[in-house]
Amino acid sequence: MKTLRQRMMEDMQLHGLAERTRQSYADTVKKLSDHYGKSPDSLSEEDIRNYFLYLLNEKQVARSSMVIYLSGIKFFYEKTLQRKWTIFGLILPKKQTRLPVVFSRNEVALILPHVRNVAIRLALQLAFACGLRISELRHVKVADIDGERQQLRVTGKGNKIRELPLPDEMLSMLRAYYRLHRPNYWLFPGKKSDNPICASSLQRAFKAALRESGIKKPGTVHSLRHSYATCLLENGTSLRIIQMLLGHKSITTTSVYTHLTSKGNEQLRRSINTLMV
Repeated sequence: MKTLRQRMMEDMQLHGLAERTRQSYADTVKKLSDHYGKSPDSLSEEDIRNYFLYLLNEKQVARSSMVIYLSGIKFFYEKTLQRKWTIFGLILPKKQTRLPVVFSRNEVALILPHVRNVAIRLALQLAFACGLRISELRHVKVADIDGERQQLRVTGKGNKIRELPLPDEMLSMLRAYYRLHRPNYWLFPGKKSDNPICASSLQRAFKAALRESGIKKPGTVHSLRHSYATCLLENGTSLRIIQMLLGHKSITTTSVYTHLTSKGNEQLRRSINTLMV
């Protein structure tokens, strides 16, 4: 007989959710079950209400975490257990208006040389050169590189595929890396070659390099994606094209980068200065 977790995992797979999303959602239901010490199918709607109040008031979880809790638990009860509870329409995590951390091209050039592992350094350079999410970066396969067309094939959120242009120098670096290391399937394999490189290895290497560079910004690997978009915008690339390259569903998501460009800030300062009489 299938466990509830197995059933939920299968339901999420049928629903087309990515593996990482499936794992995150299943973990939220486990935490709910552990909190009450009961099987989740025995909990009431009132239990769910009290649990989310606990997350808000006692745990004080961040909005991003609250969204994952809501999405995972809602999927389990509405899709796997077929329970249509009104509580899920009531919970609305408060939006945050925090701008992402970005690095200039010069700052990226100062950070990445401090990454000592050659493969990880190249992976981070690729993340910046193509604006990749860390999950996309990890799962780049050797076959995804089209040297003839100078493009990289990327599988993004929701298994949506997009093709990204590869800079000339990046392609040359990838070819040199391939000749030296001969990766078989994953472009950046993990310690076990059957698996891709783990996200924690990439994050640790980046944060160590950031500290050694002396740059006082709290960045992560994802900051390279933000920096890619900002650099493109400063160089005159339209928001629509950047939206397509990043794989954003909405132009609203992409438009946040208009607040981060140094050229835009310079233009604003010039405009403001003309107001003085």
